[in-house]
Amino acid sequence: MTAPNLDRAVRDRYTAASQEFEPGLCCPVDYDPQFLRAIPQEVLERDYGCGDPVSHVRPGERVLDLGSGAGKVCFIAAQIVGATGSVIGVDVNDDMLALARSARAPVAAALGYGNVEFVKSRIEDLALDLEFLDRHLARHPVGSSTALDDLAELTDRMRRDSPLIPDASIDVVISNCVLNLVTTERKRDMFAELARVLRPGGRAVISDIVADVDVPQAMRADPHLWSGCYSGAMREDEFFAGFLNAGLTGLRVLKREDRPWETVGEVTFRSVTIEAHKPAAPPPLDGAITATYLGPFARARIDTGLELPRGLPVRLGGTDLAAVLTGAYRDYVQLTDASGLGLPAPVACGPSGCC
Repeated sequence: MTAPNLDRAVRDRYTAASQEFEPGLCCPVDYDPQFLRAIPQEVLERDYGCGDPVSHVRPGERVLDLGSGAGKVCFIAAQIVGATGSVIGVDVNDDMLALARSARAPVAAALGYGNVEFVKSRIEDLALDLEFLDRHLARHPVGSSTALDDLAELTDRMRRDSPLIPDASIDVVISNCVLNLVTTERKRDMFAELARVLRPGGRAVISDIVADVDVPQAMRADPHLWSGCYSGAMREDEFFAGFLNAGLTGLRVLKREDRPWETVGEVTFRSVTIEAHKPAAPPPLDGAITATYLGPFARARIDTGLELPRGLPVRLGGTDLAAVLTGAYRDYVQLTDASGLGLPAPVACGPSGCC
């Protein structure tokens, strides 16, 4: 099945799910009840996900939720980040956006502040404002090949000159069971966009469905299985590699469900929640910074490929140092400054400090 047909299957199924709860689109997730009281019941009833990335956000952060749906996770994040933080929900489904936006005012009234907005875009093309594009197309329908070329030029200019989500503008990107819905040929762009919008030192916390083996082509062509979060699931190791290939580092598995979500044919699907960091630019250092891995394993290898034997100092190059400073490794290494210039500060801190 082609990408447009799969996109249509996802759109139609989630449009229906915005009107009436569909249990086949979610796994049970327990959120802190204190964060649910301010959220309208119709939003709570139409929440679809497979994990809890939102509990890992911090006060004061700027949060981007990929595939925000009815907005439940965004409204929880709004309470955690507080009035000094902000939350952007991105979705491509007009009905889900309408439902989420209808809840903004009552949630803001309950909290005493409003810090959530919802925008229309594809998560693999976060620079393109689809609502602006919809308005443009309503005024200027595409009726010729020349008009089609003009449209391509316009979208390129929009991405370049006025990206919907600018480069390096987000502290933490979260998502709950949505990455699998992006078609296979666009998943590389999806990971690249996720990395693009993160600030240096920012992080992604993603819950999604993964598979233990490659999903067979026959299942990938099934629109019902695709829209149900099965067929688009990546093999677990390839899911992890997607973040690393996009330039993120320090990937940690925060939760991996022991029990499978579902087994279809020979494929076992389960939920995982991961965290990965965007390293800062390598700091300028004239002297030697060394890292000593503290254990408990005999040696460790970070995502840049550098190996750290337990208890022995290893000099860090700029890229290795940038990775270590993201925060993911800081609990496991001791940094030593031999230059006299002072150690750089960790760069994974949120506005309220570091974990």
